[in-house]
Amino acid sequence: MMEKKIKTLTIGVVVFSLLAVFTSCKKNSEYYNYETTANEFKGTALQYLQAQTNTFDSLLLVLDRLPDLKDSLNNQNVTVFAPTNTSFQAAIKNLNIERKAQGKSPLYLSDCNVEQLDTLTTRYILRGIKNTSDYSSYTEGLLLSSLKSGYVMHVQYNKINASGFVEGGPQSIIYSDPKNNIFTKYWQRSNTNAVNIKAKNAVINILAPLHDFGFDEFIKRVNL
Repeated sequence: MMEKKIKTLTIGVVVFSLLAVFTSCKKNSEYYNYETTANEFKGTALQYLQAQTNTFDSLLLVLDRLPDLKDSLNNQNVTVFAPTNTSFQAAIKNLNIERKAQGKSPLYLSDCNVEQLDTLTTRYILRGIKNTSDYSSYTEGLLLSSLKSGYVMHVQYNKINASGFVEGGPQSIIYSDPKNNIFTKYWQRSNTNAVNIKAKNAVINILAPLHDFGFDEFIKRVNL
């Protein structure tokens, strides 16, 4: 009887331990909730952005002012690194803190210089369709050209470590603006929260909320 109780207790401890490890893994990984499980969208890249409620409203507002780019998201083969509303909110907030200190009136996306918005937004859209399998074999990453201007951006595959497993977590991409500089210490980098979302004419990757739109150039370009 005593032996049976000991066995039951041992099994309970093992089950509890496994549950604790699983729960810890979920809580400690900022990427856990961003695994792309249903990653195929039947419309275009633009239609995908429009379908995501309260996520890309700011990007869509900017695209309404940039009809050429907007059309490209419907009709060209592209790879998109999409900044969310949070990225734009941070950029606008910092811009208007600077403008207030200078005694200037606030600016918003609807009235920022359209040419500067075009220059910056183009950097989030690359020519051609590429997913993580196209980057994974390049340990130093790849330099790729953005749409329209051909401005060079850097893409590096990154596999997140899960608890107890090296590179056992979800896939990620480090997306960087090299600033036309060979020294990486001057680059502006951003991580992704979701990758490889397939649309009819594109692969879409979603940038982490901590990314500030413009890769640290937004204020100096629009604060005219």
